Amino acid sequence: MNVVVPVGMVKFVFCVEGSGAFRVEEIGVDCYARITVPPGIWFGFQGLSAPNSLVLNLADIPHDPNEVERMALSDINFDWK
Repeated sequence: MNVVVPVGMVKFVFCVEGSGAFRVEEIGVDCYARITVPPGIWFGFQGLSAPNSLVLNLADIPHDPNEVERMALSDINFDWK
């Protein structure tokens, strides 16, 4: 995945499966950047701007829903506050 935030600000939290270690990045209009997420990295994100933020994934292949795995936020021990 290659994500950018063209509107608002978004907090991304990344974790290697089973590691318990987190990396936090905040990107958007105040800190414009592209984040490339390689396979095997779990992540979640939270909008920080009112009323909206927009996350855009730049891909050169069609989305395949069979390639996606999801887990509940409650399964990850991270304080989103």
